[in-house]
Amino acid sequence: MATDTAVAEHRSSNNGHGCCAKGPGYATPLDAMSGPREKLLYVTCLYTGTGREKPDYLATVDADPSSSSYSKVIHRLPVPYIGDELHHSGWNSCSSCYGDSSAQRRFLVLPSLVSGRIYIVDTQKNPRAPSLHKVVEPADIVQKTGLSYPHTAHCLASGDILVSCLGDKDGNAEGNGFLLLDSEFNVKGRWEKPGHSPAFGYDFWYQPRHKTMISSSWGAPLAFTKGFNLQHVSDGLYGRHLFVYSWPDGELKQTLDLGNTGLIPLEIRFLHDPSKDIGFVGCALASTMVRFFKTQDGSWNHEVAISVKSLKVQNWILPEMPGLITDFLISLDDRFLYFSNWLHGDIRQYNIEDPKNPVLTGQVWVGGLFQKGSPVVAVTDDGQPYQSDVPSVQGHRLRGGPQMIQLSLDGKRLYVTNSLFSAWDCQFYPELKEKGSHMLQIDVNSEKGGMAINPNFFVDFEAEPDGPALAHEMRYPGGDCTSDIWI
Repeated sequence: MATDTAVAEHRSSNNGHGCCAKGPGYATPLDAMSGPREKLLYVTCLYTGTGREKPDYLATVDADPSSSSYSKVIHRLPVPYIGDELHHSGWNSCSSCYGDSSAQRRFLVLPSLVSGRIYIVDTQKNPRAPSLHKVVEPADIVQKTGLSYPHTAHCLASGDILVSCLGDKDGNAEGNGFLLLDSEFNVKGRWEKPGHSPAFGYDFWYQPRHKTMISSSWGAPLAFTKGFNLQHVSDGLYGRHLFVYSWPDGELKQTLDLGNTGLIPLEIRFLHDPSKDIGFVGCALASTMVRFFKTQDGSWNHEVAISVKSLKVQNWILPEMPGLITDFLISLDDRFLYFSNWLHGDIRQYNIEDPKNPVLTGQVWVGGLFQKGSPVVAVTDDGQPYQSDVPSVQGHRLRGGPQMIQLSLDGKRLYVTNSLFSAWDCQFYPELKEKGSHMLQIDVNSEKGGMAINPNFFVDFEAEPDGPALAHEMRYPGGDCTSDIWI
C-alpha cells in the first residue's frame, strides 16, 4: 500500500531521480505523488451548442487556497473561431519524455471535436494567462490524412503527439484513425498501418513495456453529434469493442468484442505502473467498468469488474435509467479507481489493490436527473419512489451530473465538472444550456477511502462575461494522472 511514508521511502531510494528530474514530469508514478500541490487548473469551456455565438475558451482557475482569487476563473483565452467544441486536452510532453532533458511540458494541445481544429496553447510564458501559439487547421489534417473529429492527445517519448480522430470530414466512422503530429505540431500523417484503422474511435492508452496500445470506441460522429438516439445503437452506429495495437508500429493485432455488457466503451486507462499488463475501460451505456488483461499466450482478454445497476424511473424518456459512466481515472499509486455516473449523479471510489475484485470505498452525490426537486423519480424494487439527496454548495443548487474528473497528484483532491458534449448536455440537462456548468472539489481520504464535497471550492460558470458556459476537461500545469504515461 503506497502510503505517504511509502511514497517518501520510494523517492529516497529511486537513485535520486525523484528530486533531480531530467526532463518533464517524474521518473515514476510514485515520485509524481510527491510533486507540488496544484495551484492552477486549465479548463476547456465552450459556447458551442448553447446558442451563444461566442468562441470557446480555455479558462485558468485558481486552485491555491491561500490566494485571494481561490476558486475563481482568473483568465480566459478565447479561440479565434466559433463552433469548435473544445473537448479533451493533452500535453506536448509528459513523464514519457522524462529521460529527455531537452523536452519541456510547455504546450497544451486542444483538439476541437466538431470543427477538427487543434489549438496549441503556450502555458510557459505566463502560466496564469496562457497564450495561443499555433492552430493546426482541419483542411491540412484532412488533406494529409483524411481524418477529422480529433479527440484524445497523448505525447510520445519521441516528441511526437498522437491524436485519436473519430471519423472523416463527413462524420463517417469508417474514416477514423490516429493522427501523428511532430514536435513542431506539423501533420506527419497517420500512425496506424494502412488498413489497420479501428471500426470506431475515441480514447487510447499505451503501455510500452508490453509493446501495446489499446483504443476504445464511442460512435459515428454523424450519430453522436445530433444527440443520443437509442435506435442508433441498434443500427450499429456506436461501438462495443477495444482495439489492441502493437506499439509503436501501429499494427492492429486483436479486436475485443465487449458485447452488451460493454456498450459504448469510452475512457481507457492502463494501471500507471508501466510493468503492469492490466487496465480498465468505462463503458457508458452498459454502465460497467471492464478490466482488460494480458493472458499467458500473449493475447488480451476482458471481464466485467464493476456493474452499476440501471434504475427504474418515472417521468423520464425510458422506464430504466443507466448510470452512464462517462469518465474515470486511477490514482497514481494504482490503489483507487474513481468514476462518474453522469445520469445518476454520483461519483464512486473503489479500492483496486486486487484488480479482479474492486471494493466500493466511497460515494458522493453531486447532481443527477432524479435529485430532490427534479420531476424524475427513481423507484425501488418494491415500488417505493425516492430521490437522491444532493447538497447545495455555497448556496448553489448542483445542476447537471458529474462528468469529467481530475485527481491531484497526491490523490487527496478530486475536481469535477459536468459537461459531457454540448448536444448531449442540451438533451439530458437543458438547464446547463441556460445556467452553464460548475466545478467542484471533492476531498478524498487516500488512505482508507471515502469522499466529501469541499464547501470552500465552487467555480460557477453561469456568470461568465459572455454568458453561461459549459466546462469540460481539466489539466494541471505540472501534469496529472490522465495525461502522464510512464515508459
